[in-house]
Amino acid sequence: MAGQEIAIGTPHGTFSGYLASPATRRGPGIVVIQEIFGVNAVMRAVADDLAAAGYFALVPDLFWRLEPGVQLSDKTDAEWQRAFSLMNRFDADSGVKDIQAAITQLRAVNGCNGKVGVVGYCLGGMLAYLAAARTDSDASVGYYGVNLQALLSEAAVITKPLMLHVAGKDEYVPSEAQKQIMDGLAGNRFVTIHHYPEMGHAFARAGGKHYDKANAELANTRTATFFRQNLS
Repeated sequence: MAGQEIAIGTPHGTFSGYLASPATRRGPGIVVIQEIFGVNAVMRAVADDLAAAGYFALVPDLFWRLEPGVQLSDKTDAEWQRAFSLMNRFDADSGVKDIQAAITQLRAVNGCNGKVGVVGYCLGGMLAYLAAARTDSDASVGYYGVNLQALLSEAAVITKPLMLHVAGKDEYVPSEAQKQIMDGLAGNRFVTIHHYPEMGHAFARAGGKHYDKANAELANTRTATFFRQNLS
């Protein structure tokens, strides 16, 4: 069924989100955390696919404090420049609070079983890691999250399952940073890390420059199993 725009309330204002619902109108929830391109066609397609798999999937507009309704693609230099400008001005602490608001709202959706996870990509991959540490998400997944090496102090409070997909040739996460991340999280029994040695950043973004069908399907299958185990 087609998704719909909904309003998400916070103490600081209301912002929008794209909600895709399962045909059964019953199931767990997943908050889909955007890349730097906003709540665009790629993120909406992720939500639609999750709904087809039996989840309520909500993509919150995390850029709303800067510019509501951003929907960019990765196809032009102008869009990349605008996306990086938004990312550089984005406040991650406020973003995590908005993710918590989306989780809370999704739990209250009629038909939701009360279990809600998060999945994020790129900027959203970093926010998914922070969500595992700072929100009441039941299970979190981050794809090629950026700057996690600077956030390892947050790992001590992660007590719910977290899965990270790390791209070995990620141009935004050097190999030294990847080693720091994997070493820094190795002792946390709640964290599972999958490493894709030959993959570049955004290897799971359908239609993107670095998209790799085989590795994207492998990562997505691992994510699907992870959510099935932790949200049912």
